[in-house]
Amino acid sequence: MSFRVRQETRTNALSRDPTVWVLDDGQGSCVEIWPALGFNAYRWCVAGEEILYRDAAFFDELKPTRSGIPILFPFPNRIRAGRFTWEGKSYQLPLNDSAGANAIHGFVVRRPWRVTGDGADAGQAWVTAEFDSARDAADAVDLWPAAYLLRITYRLMAGEVRIEAAVENPAPTPLPFGLGYHPYFRVAPFGGDQACIDIEAGTQWKLVDNLPTGATLACNRTQQERRFADVHFDDLFTDVPFSRRDTRDCGAMESAEGRRLVVEAARDFRELVVFTPPHRQAICFEPYTCITDAINLHQQGIDTGLQVLAPGDVWHGWVQIALLREPTPAA
Repeated sequence: MSFRVRQETRTNALSRDPTVWVLDDGQGSCVEIWPALGFNAYRWCVAGEEILYRDAAFFDELKPTRSGIPILFPFPNRIRAGRFTWEGKSYQLPLNDSAGANAIHGFVVRRPWRVTGDGADAGQAWVTAEFDSARDAADAVDLWPAAYLLRITYRLMAGEVRIEAAVENPAPTPLPFGLGYHPYFRVAPFGGDQACIDIEAGTQWKLVDNLPTGATLACNRTQQERRFADVHFDDLFTDVPFSRRDTRDCGAMESAEGRRLVVEAARDFRELVVFTPPHRQAICFEPYTCITDAINLHQQGIDTGLQVLAPGDVWHGWVQIALLREPTPAA
């Protein structure tokens, strides 16, 4: 196996830089990432089988949260009415969810990132990019309490994709933040409607109009082990359990033949959104470091998982996606 990294171009209708970065193992497995639209890893192919779902209009419409692995920062999901107060100052964000009622998914998912490094060796290929709020989202500087620098590295290994994050606070004031990923996994490689969906969490947040009330509900773990045909998820789970020391079990999907997709994450990713899109071609296991509307509920004394980073400090976290039995190579 010989891992490599290279650049290619993809035509797009968004007037964005067409450069994509391709990580591959030389044997039919690859990851493709588009820095110009949120540094989204829009394709993961293993032995010729497409694992990630990508909307047909990904390169033509500004809708990056519907394909691949969108990166959600400095807040994942929604902020109620786009309003919050932090340290006595009020903020109003654009109301850009589908209903036009709330702010959604942060500032980095729709904007260009800058690649800062790449490489490959005998066991992996990787690419790193960064998003500096002062430079890359100057129009949004006044919409958040502090500046931030987010670095993401994608690593392709044998049957695995690892996403490593570093958040730095360059500001003189504390930085509140949450980081989330919104990966779309195709169900077809796992049996489609017959795929087994496995969610270990036993607690979920009560939601009204997709926003948590602050209350939690017990859920029966065995009810989460169900066929894809029988599930319709748009739920927020909490206290995601550990599969091993300091490793969260953030959902799995398995075929009748034993092909298993597993999503794991570092300790701070204690929240999990599970979502089945209306097109029913994919399921999303979304590791979050905080809940939806965390910055508002945090100030009500609720333990939301919101991170608050001191000036000059750096936070690190990772998410890993593994295919435990590789698909048969495509003909």
